[in-house]
Amino acid sequence: GLIFYDTKITVMNRVLNATVQRTADHAAPEITLDPLEIVGGEIRSSENSYFCQAARQLACVPSSQLCVKLASGGDPTYAFNIRFTGEEVHGTSGSFRHFLWQVCKELQSSSLSLLLLCPSSAVNKNKGKYILTPSPITYAEEQLFHFFGQLLGIAIRADVPLPLDLLPSFWKTLVGEPLDPDVDLQEADILTYNYVKKFESINDETELEALCAEIASQHLATESPDCPNKPCCKFTYLTMTGEEVELCPRGRHVPVGWENKDVYATAIRSLRMRELQTPECMTAVRAGLGSIIPLQLLTTLTPLEMELRTCGLPYINLEFLKAHTMYQVGLMETDQHIEFFWSALEMFTQEELCKFIKFACNQERIPFTCPCKDGGPDTAHVPPYPMKIAPPDGAAGV
Repeated sequence: GLIFYDTKITVMNRVLNATVQRTADHAAPEITLDPLEIVGGEIRSSENSYFCQAARQLACVPSSQLCVKLASGGDPTYAFNIRFTGEEVHGTSGSFRHFLWQVCKELQSSSLSLLLLCPSSAVNKNKGKYILTPSPITYAEEQLFHFFGQLLGIAIRADVPLPLDLLPSFWKTLVGEPLDPDVDLQEADILTYNYVKKFESINDETELEALCAEIASQHLATESPDCPNKPCCKFTYLTMTGEEVELCPRGRHVPVGWENKDVYATAIRSLRMRELQTPECMTAVRAGLGSIIPLQLLTTLTPLEMELRTCGLPYINLEFLKAHTMYQVGLMETDQHIEFFWSALEMFTQEELCKFIKFACNQERIPFTCPCKDGGPDTAHVPPYPMKIAPPDGAAGV
């Protein structure tokens, strides 16, 4: 927290350029994607997704071949090139950026099961925010999480912000910062947070009985074995994926009473914190990320800084866009049609601005910072910035 973000990124960029492993002598790996597999935007099987198509083809490519210099100037060098079956694309930048955009769309949809919509989203808190799916993983899923980690590193080297909406708990765990049992639980699952708080704030057995009766009305409690008509809770709870689990040995047979209500609340909180940390999944993600960028770099970044470096800002900053726009010979910022252009963009909603950026340069987000503002020797713009505005094609200037 004592070092400015820009300073950290300058050091990070130098380290990334010093850890390049693929030299100019080696051709970039190339993968072939079949757009017909996702025609109409609906993926019939997760195996057909761009994410899985790419993961299969890059599984046999050494990670050293994906460690390239930071993208800069002209048509930059990316970790791999993409060829779309049946399509002719000029250059490599557009198709690469489109691939990253499509993959993020797939990750945040029902077509892949690596990410899970956070439970708080159901009650309009952190709507549209995701976490890693907290469940035991197979070897095949471990490989996909590894590839997900690689994509995070690849996007950092390419300086293409990923349109991913992940909870802060993901970035905390990624950089090795401990989770807050109160704040992070409330962010991820406010219903469970409120449920636990109710048990922690009970003052006497009468309140406990009333709470169990309230829970019973929601079909979450059963009758007490001692008093058949008296509702009680058992030491079980639902995981984020909807599976009922026991919070202690033989938990289905252990009723919650005045003596153990705090143990019950603590057990539920611990269950959710384990699910948020997802050690198996996160280990695979960090291993993938570490194969592209040195993990030691993460120790200097806060979770928010890591998110900004990887995903940029989820909104379009028009001032940034204006500052990184070039006008070809004969055009000036004061020309009437240029002023009309910026006035039109100023009237766009954020959703419309994202669509404009996607139309203009095949990515939804713009970088959080740009090295060109420093004016140093390493200040080459990362395409597609600066945005270039050319004169009209018509001879009459229409």
